[in-house]
Amino acid sequence: MAARPSAPGCLAATAFPGWIVKPSLLELAGVGAGYQALQVVWDVDLHVDAEEWLGLVGASGSGKTALVRTIAGLNVPFGGVVRFAGSDLASVAAHDRVWLGLAVVPEGRHLFAGMTVRENLMLGGFAVLDPAALGERIDEVHRLFPVLAERRDQIAGTLSGGEQQMCAIGRALMAQPKLLVVDELSAGLAPAVVETILDALLAIRRRGTALFVIDQDAGIALSFAHRAYVMRAGRIVMEGAATRVLSDPALQREYIGY
Repeated sequence: MAARPSAPGCLAATAFPGWIVKPSLLELAGVGAGYQALQVVWDVDLHVDAEEWLGLVGASGSGKTALVRTIAGLNVPFGGVVRFAGSDLASVAAHDRVWLGLAVVPEGRHLFAGMTVRENLMLGGFAVLDPAALGERIDEVHRLFPVLAERRDQIAGTLSGGEQQMCAIGRALMAQPKLLVVDELSAGLAPAVVETILDALLAIRRRGTALFVIDQDAGIALSFAHRAYVMRAGRIVMEGAATRVLSDPALQREYIGY
């Protein structure tokens, strides 16, 4: 896996020479989330800045996926405001958020299991009307994940877990998002596969795409992160520089279980 870059904990250029302050892409203010009548997330304030890698960690059941589904537009928030690129998303449908530049890789990948790898990628590029441009985007995904080129005609449901995660990420990248959200990146994957995916995500961020990576494993979610949030029982209980969060003894003992 590529060497970890220096990770600024805040985005102040004076504190981190060479780091350019970018405006927030995603902003959550006082957001509550849950499923139907069951609220599982309360009063979340969170932001992801342009070209930033943000990590979110927390144990199973802490509310991470409910929060992601609310950001994606799949769950109606219980309260608060979700903004993307300065626009309130309250009236923006889930599929229209892709047009704005927000793409989500959901927990469990949710590929179209009966379709081929290529067909899944093409569906990710539904907004691309130029066939040549669509082909170029597929080529870009293949360069990031060469195994998908080898498996282009294979039914997605027959791929290994790691290959399915690569396909799900590739499908999201077909929309050329400004922000890519990856929920439970490492679930069920071998460490070597996770390293391959992290290296690809690092390349994606280097070309200007902001990343919001969510995982139970702090070491994975924060491998290349600039900043981090920690969720416990539906609330943000810690935030700051990823390096500080990773090294905090209380976090390791109580929230992450090291």
